[in-house]
Amino acid sequence: MTFQINTASRTPIYQQLTAQIRSAIARGELSAEEQLPSVRQLSNELVVNPNTIARAYTELEREGILTTRQGLGVFVAPPRRELMKKVRDARVQEHLNRLLTEAVHLGYSADEVVAMVKRTLEEFQWPK
Repeated sequence: MTFQINTASRTPIYQQLTAQIRSAIARGELSAEEQLPSVRQLSNELVVNPNTIARAYTELEREGILTTRQGLGVFVAPPRRELMKKVRDARVQEHLNRLLTEAVHLGYSADEVVAMVKRTLEEFQWPK
């Protein structure tokens, strides 16, 4: 997995990195138990401060997306199924509301949005 940052972006580097890791996991490019590059290795590759990488990893670990194994490194955590359905639904609904609000403001019809979602669904790896 190759990570990329855009130094011209207004989005902080650690947020760019966390978004890429989340997306890679959702798309099946990174799988559960897969090891990520060390903080030092990734900071050298991206030419950024190691604290930036550590901040991204720490945020994802707090969310339960990554896990650190002492002396071994950082790994993709197994999927979290313990979140109550109500909490999971609320999180997804919040994102859907933002997405649909943006689509309305950009002039998309409901049919266009549904078609776009259907095309995009195929790009993701869904649990069985």
